[in-house]
Amino acid sequence: MNIVDLRGAIESLAADSSRLRAPEGEAVDRVIAELDWGRLRVAEPTANGWVTNAWIKQAILLYFARMESHAIGVEGSDALQLRGAPPSYFDKLPTKRNFKELGARCVPGGIARYGSFLGKNAILMPGFVNIGAYVDEGSMVDTWATVGSCAQIGKNVHLAGGVGIGGVLEPPQAQPVIVEDGAFIGSRCIVVEGVRIGTEAVLGAGVLITASTPIVDVRGTEPKITRGAVEPRSVVIPGTFPKKFPAGEFGTPCALVIGTRSASTDRKTSLNAVLREYGISV
Repeated sequence: MNIVDLRGAIESLAADSSRLRAPEGEAVDRVIAELDWGRLRVAEPTANGWVTNAWIKQAILLYFARMESHAIGVEGSDALQLRGAPPSYFDKLPTKRNFKELGARCVPGGIARYGSFLGKNAILMPGFVNIGAYVDEGSMVDTWATVGSCAQIGKNVHLAGGVGIGGVLEPPQAQPVIVEDGAFIGSRCIVVEGVRIGTEAVLGAGVLITASTPIVDVRGTEPKITRGAVEPRSVVIPGTFPKKFPAGEFGTPCALVIGTRSASTDRKTSLNAVLREYGISV
């Protein structure tokens, strides 16, 4: 079944799910398998920007409806666990198993669900990658970091400890969170609601960005406020933005763009230079 036919089958099932557990429902299984190998993506870059494939999101939702919860791993004694047997779970989705074939690493304690993708030389520390997520080559999902459903993580990205990349599964047409190539997301940052982090941007520790969070560029003589996307090579730290309420004026979270990574240095040197120049915690 080619992609055009596969898309048609999924859109037909989304319109009428009564045939989901009939042979026609196998189209859903095919989509999830293709996601697991990275041959399909929920969202992908094009010459005109990122495009979200709503029909693939529909397939993920249909997969949950098609599957029944079942035991995953090994039920048994502590001795079995000590001998290296996998832990036991009870869920609709199995865990990812093709790390070796993909050339990725998964450290003990790391969990990726079936239907997620990790590229060559990607590393998953004891964190979590949800179905539909795409983690490209050479990227690090550090300890206790999470990559939500359908999130797109580029090449050579570092998600530092405790980072929360939100999932955007519904509505199907909504853009997922996107972190582009070479970005560094500092410890305990939270990026959700379809926000896009541009190529080689640096987020200092604790930055919180939602779709409505003011992103305040303070590099010029006057602040410039945008929302929803961090420009490439921006250096960002957490800040507060004044907002009036009936009880008075209070500071609400914002993201402050305070600088730009140097174009004359490579990724590692540039990051170190940023830390020295701006004193950002990561």
